[in-house]
Amino acid sequence: MSSIPAAPDDAVRASIHDRSAAFLDDLVEWLCIPSVSADPAHAGDVRRSASWLAGKLTATGFPVAEVWETEGAPAVFAEWPSGDPDAPTVLVYGHHDVQPAALEDGWLSEPFVPEEREGRLYARGAADDKGQVLLHTLGVQAHLAASGRTAPAVNLKLLIEGEEESGSPHFPALVQANADRLACDAAVVSDTGMWSGQTPTVCTGMRGLTDCQIDLWGPDQDIHSGSFGGAVPNPATEAARLAARLHDEDHRVTLPGFYDGVVDLTDEERLLFAELPFDESAWLRTAHSHAALGEAGYTTLERVWARPTAELNGIGGGYQGPGGKTIIPSSAQLKLSFRLVAGQDAEKVQQSLREWVAASLPDGIRHEITFWGATRPCLTPLGHPALQSVVRSMERAFGQRVRFTREGGSGPAADLQDVLGVPVLFLGISIPSDGWHAPNEKVELDLLMKGVETAAYLWGDLAEHWRPQESALPGPRTHSKPAPATPAPLSQEE
Repeated sequence: MSSIPAAPDDAVRASIHDRSAAFLDDLVEWLCIPSVSADPAHAGDVRRSASWLAGKLTATGFPVAEVWETEGAPAVFAEWPSGDPDAPTVLVYGHHDVQPAALEDGWLSEPFVPEEREGRLYARGAADDKGQVLLHTLGVQAHLAASGRTAPAVNLKLLIEGEEESGSPHFPALVQANADRLACDAAVVSDTGMWSGQTPTVCTGMRGLTDCQIDLWGPDQDIHSGSFGGAVPNPATEAARLAARLHDEDHRVTLPGFYDGVVDLTDEERLLFAELPFDESAWLRTAHSHAALGEAGYTTLERVWARPTAELNGIGGGYQGPGGKTIIPSSAQLKLSFRLVAGQDAEKVQQSLREWVAASLPDGIRHEITFWGATRPCLTPLGHPALQSVVRSMERAFGQRVRFTREGGSGPAADLQDVLGVPVLFLGISIPSDGWHAPNEKVELDLLMKGVETAAYLWGDLAEHWRPQESALPGPRTHSKPAPATPAPLSQEE
């Protein structure tokens, strides 16, 4: 491991300042491409977005920049070897596709015609995720200019997918098929946010997810409740019984073995969460809820970020029209989702549910459970040295202490951890008011530049302070030497 001196803060900031206008011009140009992956009518735009990014990465200096095809929308891969034999390898993840948007949804300006107002850039994708992807181009330029290097202090790779807003259906296969090219020591996810502009934070983990539908059948058709009620099993009643038995009186999930292996919060993490300026009444207004409720013994933030859950997403069966209809319905359905935390395995949860449902239903009720896939949880310990590099770099950029959060939702980051066997680090500068997926999405330009500055510091900090072989996470992993620093042909749109 070579010793990489920290880039002087003034030199980094001067480099960013000198290049910021051109960077924002590039971002505006990219945001004009309506790369909506969920709409087949925009398939050409998603492909154009990928080609644009590959070209921009080449212009930035990446000797390898390629458009990778999938069965759906294309991804972009780029690589810039350090040249230092002991340099760690870091993979940056993000996505270039965006949510649908139209002026009539409530936008104050055209969603794909970026508009700057009062230090904010408004456009679909400004925060989620094009702004947070593109910041790495200016970040690596500032890193090089301030350090005097001709290549990054780390072997730097990027994987920018094109289907995140459509559920990343082909992402796991893409990572599996290209595991050798993607081999790294850590993955940096720049598709996340901070607590607020005044309270910069680093996310340390995301929950996993598995969801399903349970179909129940009783009589072969709807039958008269007077003639047969009380004498034959009712699938709607059994659906309600399953739903009611899913939690105990302390709102803990009752599936056998559900909490086996769960990585509990440490005392330090609970104290750090408690330091955050959390306003539960404001949170409830955002949730459009009238009370907080959940697993006994945990705070609201702990429940959302660090505890596993089972939620009834929907329940139905029988007559739903106006007035009464005195029947025993022939069928009923439940839709369930389980948010999982580190230490849990989705397949074990699925098997537990299968066994629990089968043991809970009476004779005469047939059932089928359909699972829609699974996303694994990911968690990087607070003391991990690579995470500490992210924290130090962000503290240099923001000039204040950085705190910690987790993410209650789920995403493709866990695929990187599972397939590549590396820690996942989150580097994002978006804040809740940026309005991801909502009308008038925006990015705060001052925070965007703080993200650029953080990235500029990060590569040198990782190279100086981190020995990957001493802090590897358990799991599958492949290794490959960095590609030689010779340009590779781009896959351009015809």
